Amino acid sequence: MCGGGVVGRGGHSREYGERRVRGGVPGVPTVQLLREVGLGERMDREGLRHTGVSFRFDGADHRVDFAELTGRGITVYGQQEVVKDLIAARLAAGGDVRFEVSDVTLRDLDSDQPKVSFRDADGQLRELRCDAVAGCDGFHGVSRESIPAGVLTVCERTYPFAWLGILAEAPPSHDELIYAYHERGFALHSMRSPRITRLYLQVAPDERVENWPDSRIWEELAIRLAADGFSLTEGPVLEKSITSMRSFVVEPMRYGRLFLAGDAAHIVPPTGAKGMNLAVADVVRLSRALTAWLREKRTDLVEGYGRDCLPRVWRAQHFSWWMTSMLHRFPEDDAFQRQLQLAQLRYTMSSPAAATSLAENYVGLPFD
Repeated sequence: MCGGGVVGRGGHSREYGERRVRGGVPGVPTVQLLREVGLGERMDREGLRHTGVSFRFDGADHRVDFAELTGRGITVYGQQEVVKDLIAARLAAGGDVRFEVSDVTLRDLDSDQPKVSFRDADGQLRELRCDAVAGCDGFHGVSRESIPAGVLTVCERTYPFAWLGILAEAPPSHDELIYAYHERGFALHSMRSPRITRLYLQVAPDERVENWPDSRIWEELAIRLAADGFSLTEGPVLEKSITSMRSFVVEPMRYGRLFLAGDAAHIVPPTGAKGMNLAVADVVRLSRALTAWLREKRTDLVEGYGRDCLPRVWRAQHFSWWMTSMLHRFPEDDAFQRQLQLAQLRYTMSSPAAATSLAENYVGLPFD
């Protein structure tokens, strides 16, 4: 690429990228951006508009009304659908997107011509000579690992639980998302369409999918999501997986002409629905910085890229940690800690100021 190379996760097909189920709540700034760049048509047609979410504890629902508190709502639209739209638009514009590549290597990152080499789907060795490289290849990608030892500062917290997630062919059991606090562990009711439900259970970090037949999953969901007048709609389980939970940030987000973005630079627990939105915010800043540098010869934005991204990253980290800590059971929890969690939940639901803070963070803070 003349201007720069974008490093994505290697080894995967287009079909894999477009079908892999991930997060499903693009925030308001992300939704607005997709519309501005001409990618909002299918999202607006197929996405589900919600004006709030429910927190279920003490056997009852406590609704946070986003529309009333912030004047905004959320859109439920799967991350894989966003990926599908982005790929289609890039190819339609004549862009060069390579799938099923392997042996990705980054070199000379601290020079004025960094290089990205890889084997393409036909096994041919290729090399890109770039002005800049965007490392958008996720937590397990090669970009961050290509930075020399001692350069990065890592801030990390690993949580003592994981999420067991299922995709079920069943209509949602509720009109909106439900975050359930229960003595047996957290549960989340979500959806992807009027016919597909997405559900999660807190499980041990070393739990195995094989230990959870469908019948056990539905039984546990029914217990944790129980409330007066609520009936859990069951259906065939289409997919199940276990996701570890961590908070992770590296600094700096730039090394030479390599710019880390998204999960390559930071991970949040999914409780706050912030992962995809943080990645989009990074790319917005990086796009502005590279445009100013390559077209106007300005270096201030590329030099300040990480500095400008990190305050928003840490705000999202705090919100995601706060939601996770408030709603999950920790192994060392005792009656005192449980009452603290319930006190926080009750206060947040009863205080307009606290509920507004939650709503503002959930629907998405501005990119700038």
